[in-house]
Amino acid sequence: MAFSQAALTFFRGLAKHNEKPWFEAHREEYERQVRDPMRALIVEMDERFQRFAPEMTGDPKRSMFRINRDIRFSKDKSPYKTHAACWFQHRATAGRPGDNEGGSAGFYFHLAPRSCSIGAGIWMPPRSALGKIRDAIVEDARGFERIVRHRGVVRRFGGLDDQNVLKRMPRGYGEDQPGASWLKYESFTMGRRLKDSQAMGPRLPALLESDFKALLPLVRWLNHAMGLA
Repeated sequence: MAFSQAALTFFRGLAKHNEKPWFEAHREEYERQVRDPMRALIVEMDERFQRFAPEMTGDPKRSMFRINRDIRFSKDKSPYKTHAACWFQHRATAGRPGDNEGGSAGFYFHLAPRSCSIGAGIWMPPRSALGKIRDAIVEDARGFERIVRHRGVVRRFGGLDDQNVLKRMPRGYGEDQPGASWLKYESFTMGRRLKDSQAMGPRLPALLESDFKALLPLVRWLNHAMGLA
């Protein structure tokens, strides 16, 4: 089972009619065109991980992000997300995306009209995990830089995402420490956009496997830093 243009058509409609009556009227379309293919993708990727990263896992009932938005603290009260996504993480922390306080570095796939993408790493880890990553950078700055500055990785993914970077050094660290520039990062992620056509059809799992293999050194380095073998 693979995604088709019908999945993107569904999200275009949801973006125009983001309300419960419309969604309920199109629930079967969502389940058939979005949910079921995403679950099938998760199962296949879990099988592929056994070959190249057995510590990573995906579960069809837990790895897919919920379609419902958390609107408790948001001015935007639209009830539904206009995309679908899934998350593959370390077996020691496997659960629903966002449910684990500690969590792990992992792999991400995002499906949306003109906004499909893949990613890897860890986004805004809790303070305890962030401290472990920063300490590991100080201890192994060269090893970390070899991964994030690898020529092939930078050419393919553009390098480490710098959207969440402090202007000043975090407390307890100095400008003269190894890897000082990386210590200001609050997230450690890389990824790239995909064409809609790349996310359609049966070739998607192979594409994800290729990208995830290229990003595996980053994920493993981060997980090792957080104490996950």
